[in-house]
Amino acid sequence: MSSSAPPRAAARRGARRRTAAVVAVALVGPLSACGSDVGADDDTLRITANITDRASMDAVVAAFGTLEPDVELSVTYAETDQLQKSLPTRLASGDGPDVFTVWPGNGNPASVMRLQADGRLHDLSARRFAVDLPHDAASVVQVKYHTFAVPANYSGIGVIYSKSALTAIGADTPTTWDQLIGLCHRAREKGTTLLALGNKTPWVTQLVSYALAATTVYGTSPDFDQKMRDGDATFAASGWKTAFEKYLTMNDEGCFSDDPLGTTYEDTVADVAENRAVGVVQVASSLSEIQARSPGLELGIFVLPAGNAPSRTRMPAAISAAYGVNAKAEHMKAALAFADFLGSAAGQNAYNRAGATLPAIPNDDFDVRPALAATAEQQRAGKAVPFMDQLWPHPGVQEEHFAQIASLFAGRTTVEAALAALDRAYASDS
Repeated sequence: MSSSAPPRAAARRGARRRTAAVVAVALVGPLSACGSDVGADDDTLRITANITDRASMDAVVAAFGTLEPDVELSVTYAETDQLQKSLPTRLASGDGPDVFTVWPGNGNPASVMRLQADGRLHDLSARRFAVDLPHDAASVVQVKYHTFAVPANYSGIGVIYSKSALTAIGADTPTTWDQLIGLCHRAREKGTTLLALGNKTPWVTQLVSYALAATTVYGTSPDFDQKMRDGDATFAASGWKTAFEKYLTMNDEGCFSDDPLGTTYEDTVADVAENRAVGVVQVASSLSEIQARSPGLELGIFVLPAGNAPSRTRMPAAISAAYGVNAKAEHMKAALAFADFLGSAAGQNAYNRAGATLPAIPNDDFDVRPALAATAEQQRAGKAVPFMDQLWPHPGVQEEHFAQIASLFAGRTTVEAALAALDRAYASDS
């Protein structure tokens, strides 16, 4: 397997009409290299979004264009790591887009709470969608009861898998840890890999540990985050130790790609789409990207089991994507109109029908896709837990988590040392 990302298509442009244009630019280099968004005119609304949400944002842009034909748009897509590192700098320099991906909560430098603290986000509290926010959405896009982002989707972290690939190895979806490990062995015996793992891409490193910790930590201690804030719990003396140990056990048992640290996110998408792996532990929105590479592939999602009592299995599921408006947007009227549309039932449904996600602001017109049944079931049953980093006190904890998982897979540290490092990061100021 290649250890580098597959080449992407060069920037592509739709032909401009006299009254409207939709331009989709695939970012190849670092976000900072893009400057003020390639090719965007001074009268163009500039949007920057995560590349994993491309299908969803393309759908919203197309739908918005039919309602607002006089608004020209330029959409730039970037990798998660690039956005988190470069977006705050661009906003600070005055070179930021009008509308952009922000992460709910407080887990990274491009999260709602961090950007709001720096004065980078326009207050959206007066917009119509802000009145309808459910509690779980409001808790991660509001600061002191003021709304600073439009929550776009509700997504889960689970195993996205090819149904034909699972059938080909003569197996069913596992519901227990023992079944999961047995399935890893069965896949190897059949000449394939159960789970593609792209730990060369830093943000991917967290996903398996989150999926395991949902059960090993929150299955027995649902108030764990509050205990951490109160100083009554630690990473080292909790189910996080079990999660890290099981993560490494899965690697030892052949569950993952042969060289996770040499495999990228893009590689894993290709591996599932091209039947080199049965599935991948990912945020559900990646389902649409796999589907785009292999339109005829029937995909499903199952919850990653971390124990042998299915009733205790939990799934990380929460508001996944959100969008903020630049506090100094050059095209504020158009930016707010776009935010209004994204927060409407029509915008929410366009975004989530194109992706493999659920509306962040529920409405009666959205039909849940079969592939999303596991996520919806966990949500209804109260067996979903927040994405862990959304409730961490600062981005440094997530960054330490990335580094420690990479070190574990490289054999440079131990589980005990990795958890101690996370506790030190949690206790620090940044």
